[in-house]
Amino acid sequence: MLTPTRLLTVAVAAVLLLVTAPAGAANAHGSTIDPASRNYGCWKRWGNDFQNPAMATADPMCWQAWQADTTAMWNWNSLYRENVRGNHQAAVPNGTLCSAGNTGGTRYSALDTPGNWVATRVPNAAAFTVVAHDQARHGAKYFRVYVSRQGFNPLTQRLSWSDLILLKDTGPIGPGVGETTNDPVLGGVSVKIPVSAPGLTGRHIVYTVWEAGHADQVYYWCADVNFG
Repeated sequence: MLTPTRLLTVAVAAVLLLVTAPAGAANAHGSTIDPASRNYGCWKRWGNDFQNPAMATADPMCWQAWQADTTAMWNWNSLYRENVRGNHQAAVPNGTLCSAGNTGGTRYSALDTPGNWVATRVPNAAAFTVVAHDQARHGAKYFRVYVSRQGFNPLTQRLSWSDLILLKDTGPIGPGVGETTNDPVLGGVSVKIPVSAPGLTGRHIVYTVWEAGHADQVYYWCADVNFG
């Protein structure tokens, strides 16, 4: 039988768990992991050292994102909107594409900030692969992969729908389809999407829209790349 002191200890521990656990941890979903989405990349590089002041100079865009709201990185797998009904441009206005239209209030807003985000080097824009991680094995009604047009500058401009070129619409993908991973943090499956953007060079944003297969739940991810 628990004593009053023991009951109080258990209750306090439960409250602390609720306060400190990432909001999306129990309902894991996913992100693009290669090229890494902005908040997944920030979590991957700095999650174990997010209070290190060296980040301010080594990775300034991640630094400003961590300072704005740490939960945006801890919840890298929960950047989604519900009840979009296929009208992405209404749900996610221009200038807010990287934050999924400021989903969750201002939690993800720093992801829209233009600047020198760490970019994945892609040697050949004409043939590369986007890896989207389906952590909860939802499957997809579709993945749509876009890339920013030549002349768009992610260092100084916020992303708009008119800046995007559609590279691939996968159509439906069944629940659990993809490559499994032994990574205990990721779990789930990774879906590899081959795409081609011939003629593009320099800095761009690869923008991926994933409508999950189990509900009207749509994820929006910005990933910075450097072609060539």
